[in-house]
Amino acid sequence: MTISDDAISRRNWKSVLQHDVPASLVVFLVAVPLSLGIAVASGAPVAAGLVAAVVGGVVAGALGGSVVQVSGPAAGLSLVVAELVHTYGWRATCAITVMAGVLQLGLGWLKVARAALGVSPAVVHGMLAGVGVVIALSQLHIVLGGSPQRSALENVVELPAQILDNHTHSVVIGVLTIGVLLVWGRVPRLRTVPAPLAALMVATLTAAVTGWDLTKVDLKGGFSSVEAPLMPQGDWHAIAGAVLLVALLAGVESLLTCVASNRLHDGPRADLDRELTAQGVANVVSGALGGLPVAGVVVRTTTNARAGARSRWSTVLHGVWVLLFTAAFAWMIALIPLEALAALLLFIGVQMVNLGHVRNLRSHREIPVYFVTMAGVVLVGLAEGVAIGLGLAALLALRRLAWVSVDVRQAGERRWRVVVTGSLTFLGVPRLSEALRGIPAGSAVELDLHLDFMDNAAFEALHAWRLEHERTGGVIDVDEPHDEWYSAAISGARLYPARIPPRHDRWWLPWAYRRRSRPMDSYAGDAGTYEVIGANGAGGGDHDGVTAIPGPQGAPDLLEGTREFQRRTAPMVRPLLHRMARKQSPSHLFITCADSRIVPNIITASGPGDLFTLRNIGNLVPRAGALPADDSVAATIEYAVKVLDVRTITVCGHSGCGAMAALLGEVPDLPALRDWLRHGRQSLARFVAEERTEDDAGPLDRLCRVNVIQQLDNLRTHPFVDALVRAGRLELTGLYFDIGAARVHVLEQERFTPVPELRTG
Repeated sequence: MTISDDAISRRNWKSVLQHDVPASLVVFLVAVPLSLGIAVASGAPVAAGLVAAVVGGVVAGALGGSVVQVSGPAAGLSLVVAELVHTYGWRATCAITVMAGVLQLGLGWLKVARAALGVSPAVVHGMLAGVGVVIALSQLHIVLGGSPQRSALENVVELPAQILDNHTHSVVIGVLTIGVLLVWGRVPRLRTVPAPLAALMVATLTAAVTGWDLTKVDLKGGFSSVEAPLMPQGDWHAIAGAVLLVALLAGVESLLTCVASNRLHDGPRADLDRELTAQGVANVVSGALGGLPVAGVVVRTTTNARAGARSRWSTVLHGVWVLLFTAAFAWMIALIPLEALAALLLFIGVQMVNLGHVRNLRSHREIPVYFVTMAGVVLVGLAEGVAIGLGLAALLALRRLAWVSVDVRQAGERRWRVVVTGSLTFLGVPRLSEALRGIPAGSAVELDLHLDFMDNAAFEALHAWRLEHERTGGVIDVDEPHDEWYSAAISGARLYPARIPPRHDRWWLPWAYRRRSRPMDSYAGDAGTYEVIGANGAGGGDHDGVTAIPGPQGAPDLLEGTREFQRRTAPMVRPLLHRMARKQSPSHLFITCADSRIVPNIITASGPGDLFTLRNIGNLVPRAGALPADDSVAATIEYAVKVLDVRTITVCGHSGCGAMAALLGEVPDLPALRDWLRHGRQSLARFVAEERTEDDAGPLDRLCRVNVIQQLDNLRTHPFVDALVRAGRLELTGLYFDIGAARVHVLEQERFTPVPELRTG
């Protein structure tokens, strides 16, 4: 069944009429006052802001890479435009806008849009905050009836005198405008009309009714008052820098807004290269028509998405409404007091200092970049402030990349432990050398290298210290739990940080295969041959590349194992165990053999608190009332079911079980063991009675499997277990672990089938 093109078209137009047209009207009502205010703050003709709003809506909206982003004159560019107007004049600024658009077109054609995402958000937010402070300080003077100064510092210095002067009417209009902006959005019934439009309407009506002598917006002639661009005169290096600055600032702001717009809707994701190209076209058109530079704007984009826009038609139509309104009602705009627009810009400037961004940056330790950028923009200038912020962000990033922690502590008499963590580069060599200098000569050292990178300078420093320490009789045990930078440098192998396969932790290996028993790489140095512990069995050996060294050194005692736990594992599991310290809530009772090769937590991938485990020889469950009596197993089952309220009991057998081998042959002359194995006679009888299966791997393997089935039956002889099973409150399951194949089998309808592996990709 297919849907006709006409039906799809009708459905699309219905969505446009239902969602996009209303949203476009809301954005239009927000865009007009903001465009007027930004034009005033930029020192440009008021009509230039409306031209940019129309072009941003129609051109950038139709061609852009986001379906909800709204472009137009941006407050973040007002300082740059104001400086360009002061330096080159308005018509030359329009030509710079055209050239910036051409540059954006070229960047979009080269598909480098995603490079803009490499700019630190702390720099962008700090820049906008600095622009907001500068705008607020300058427009505050207009609200007070005066004129803004050339710099933010001059505005601060002149502010006391400005406040002392009596500009009653201007102050009243400004305070009234800000009051409406603050209150309007808090009243639910008034939210249908955007607060900026309502504030300007109230201020305009008040000025008209009172007849106060206030400065009005100059919009004589509407769009006909715009002028054609004129090539700027002067130093071409400075002009090229201005073009680059406008193109990059407008492009970065547009692309970051474009990325943010993806979180505001469920429609198609934004195409950044297409968006950058569209911004270039829009700036060429806007500059050619005498408009301000165009960029994606957060406020209008957010308003568009929240108003229910579903497609780019909302953005395009909002530009059409701005065009029609300006053409038909330019006389209404000329009634707006300039002090009201200044108050609106003052309010916007304060909002640009967004404390929410500061909170987000705090966890990433980027607050210094934010405030340094903001201070640079306010005190020095926009381009200089951004450059300072980028420089600081780069320095902090370099510092983080080169960060290294060196922890040296005494682990016993003449025994030391050194843990080096992070990126070990030449920048960290002084810290490393200073820390290693304090280790006494001739002592034993455990050197743990948790490194994600090591450069040659760091390797030379570390290896030189090692050679000198071992020359004086010391012993160094080097362990690289993660990436093998040190051993690779010794062997001459080249490693690439992004290509190093992940290392697997070795906590699950037997003692004989860890620490000093791991494979060694040899390095012939000036003082002899030295060994470096490998990670993945490189260098040969048995057991799939892991070589065991027999003897006392190959199997450390239990105390050494506990030391390794305290050093490596305890810090990671301590918070978890602390929460479990007062109560356990396991979900399973796991009954398995005492065989040393069976580790329940490994074959079930479980952790602390998951399994309540019962282990005995042969994973036997004595039947209720069986002789000889054994209350230990029954007590464990009873406690698990009645106190811990486990929902599953699992019996897990395994291949090559010694207890089952004893049942098939002659039981060893061990009285206690002989008495215990009497509980396995039912398994042996069941084994004899059953027919041999086609896939039988031998009598012992078959008895090991049969024994699991029998022990599940034995569980049902305990009345409290049987009652819970019948009530559906307890489940009994059987597992069989093939040691040689490292494969778990699950019992299904009296047969064991391998548990399927989960495959990815």
